[in-house]
Amino acid sequence: MADPASEYHHGQMDIHAQAGTFNAFIKLTKWGSLWLAAFLTALVIWFCTSAGFLAGAITSVVVLAVGIAVLREKKTVGGH
Repeated sequence: MADPASEYHHGQMDIHAQAGTFNAFIKLTKWGSLWLAAFLTALVIWFCTSAGFLAGAITSVVVLAVGIAVLREKKTVGGH
């Protein structure tokens, strides 16, 4: 059989760029989902109920506040 085309050794590849891209994608997905949920909540309450714009806006702010409190990055012991 022919020798492999590359000198790849499992577990020795530098993955800092991939890890950074993955972390950025996860953050974008997490925060984008929160903003989309708050926006859709406001629209649903505004247009699909008789509560009106003000109730939709207040509910949207509450959803954002709770979401930010839950989704923010937690500080770990030891600073890691």
